[in-house]
Amino acid sequence: MDNNLVLLLLLTPFVGFLFNVFFGKKAGKSIAGAIGTIAVIVSFAMSLYFFLQLNATGKPVSVTLLDWIQIGKLKVDFGILLDQLSLLWLLFVTGIGSLIHLYSISYMHEDENMHKFFAYLNLFVFFMITLVIGNNLLVMFIGWEGVGLCSYLLIGFWHKNQDYNDAAKKAFIMNRIGDLGFLIGIFILAFMFSTLNFVEMKQALSAGTANTALLGLAALCLFIGATGKSAQLPLYTWLPDAMAGPTPVSALIHAATMVTAGIFMITRMNFLFDLTPEVQNIIAIVGAITALVAASIGLLQNDIKKVLAYSTVSQLGLMFLALGMGAYNVAVFHVITHAFFKACLFLGSGSVIHALHGEQDMRKMGGLRKAMPITFATMLISTLAIAGIFPFAGFWSKDEILMVAFEHNKTLWIIGSIASIMTAFYMFRLMYLTFFRDFRGTEEQKHHLHESPSLITLPLIILAALATVGGLINLPGSNWLNHFLEPILAGKHEEHALGSQEYMLMGIALTGAIIGIVWAYAKYIKQGFVPKQDSEIAGVSKTIYNKYYVDEFYTFLIITPLNALSNFFRTTLEPALGGIVYGFGTVANGLSNQGKKLQSGSIGLYLFAFVIGVLAIVSYLFLAQ
Repeated sequence: MDNNLVLLLLLTPFVGFLFNVFFGKKAGKSIAGAIGTIAVIVSFAMSLYFFLQLNATGKPVSVTLLDWIQIGKLKVDFGILLDQLSLLWLLFVTGIGSLIHLYSISYMHEDENMHKFFAYLNLFVFFMITLVIGNNLLVMFIGWEGVGLCSYLLIGFWHKNQDYNDAAKKAFIMNRIGDLGFLIGIFILAFMFSTLNFVEMKQALSAGTANTALLGLAALCLFIGATGKSAQLPLYTWLPDAMAGPTPVSALIHAATMVTAGIFMITRMNFLFDLTPEVQNIIAIVGAITALVAASIGLLQNDIKKVLAYSTVSQLGLMFLALGMGAYNVAVFHVITHAFFKACLFLGSGSVIHALHGEQDMRKMGGLRKAMPITFATMLISTLAIAGIFPFAGFWSKDEILMVAFEHNKTLWIIGSIASIMTAFYMFRLMYLTFFRDFRGTEEQKHHLHESPSLITLPLIILAALATVGGLINLPGSNWLNHFLEPILAGKHEEHALGSQEYMLMGIALTGAIIGIVWAYAKYIKQGFVPKQDSEIAGVSKTIYNKYYVDEFYTFLIITPLNALSNFFRTTLEPALGGIVYGFGTVANGLSNQGKKLQSGSIGLYLFAFVIGVLAIVSYLFLAQ
């Protein structure tokens, strides 16, 4: 029974993908959207069933679908593991994924390729489920590569725009860089343990006989894979450009699926990373610096989706800060709350863009709260959550991260706190520029301003509610999430009782968030400041606005030399090598033309050649004696 339900959980989105690929266009937009959405809802229902079953019994579900690979001692099954960690991920992947599909029915209804869009969305969810439920690294890698493929398809969905194609290629290539590291890590672990099964590797490591140097190298390679998928320095620049895709894609990538894969993988492999403290230190430092750099860039962005994109990179940095300090449960807590409020924010931005007929520049917005009250209210709740305001979900999870950082490394705590203050500032900057004071768009846009349809606002309301109460899953004192993850983390989790130090840190974090909000209020409401046009930005602001010129640096250091090298191969080396190859052919052709002259059909000539040949052989034999 469970085996069939597991297959239903896994394969339903794939069936939705197949339906929309082959029949979606003929079926029509409404049916294509309905089938795609129902497919993910079924997976969510199955995830909820297994979650409730596990919560009641405490027994994970393990299914081996088939014997897959056996090379010498290495044996890899195609197996599925539904335990505490995978089921938590499944709940928000399929749950928020269902809401995004529902939202997309209305948002994408005017698009002629709506069936294709839903096919790609279903395939994305299918591969993310595969990534999460695999019982070994190789099955995880299938899903890992699959979500990379789907991100390419969805980011470049509007492929008639070359900039969108470039953004899709950038995401694909930068992820391949990280994926190479991940693959090398898999090879090292396969060499060391002759298995890639998570349970078996954990048992092997508990024996304490593993090569420490190889373990460290494997952990570092896995982390490189995570930096690509979860957009950490130096492989983060693809994620802001991923805004080229339709807004539901942004929500799916940023909130529910792809970028959380790196956190999932490191948490799944916690038993490995706990034995490599040097790698953990690197993870924490990279996470903290990423959080700060991305937050500083977000301060001056004017594209509403770009602000949210850099916000995602910054929040992911905080999650990696927690991972690097061994607080895996805290990182998972923030992953879950972030999924709620970030999905709401992205879908809310899509609602705004929908109302403004594609406009994304906040300098051309303003005054929308009266025309779009539901969008405004839901985005305000989610903005309070991400800013860390009590009692919203982000307050609890972000404070946990900062508490852990304070206990382990005061410098990283300061960096994380500064990034959090910046987050409060730029998120309320977004709210003030979008929803307050006077409308700055065109008269035609003003005349057509309206609240979005119910299929768009309903997911916003549900997500805003989750962003409000999501912190309840791990409140200090009850700590339900910590106890639920106990079998995965084996008692290595952070748990904070509320003492004087905790109250002090909560007060500092809350004060910092309020400072950021008041700072934004003074500048954009009291002073009525509107960001300058691109050509007017100068000095340090210009450097930050241009994202510290990291893309330009990569272009100079990597892309330009590679283009020059490829041009050299195409214009110089390839013609030269081709000339040599063709030269051999020309010589052979010339010799054959001369040889053809001997094939004259003259019997006398053939007899003459025969006699000469026989005389030559006899002479050789005579002389050899």
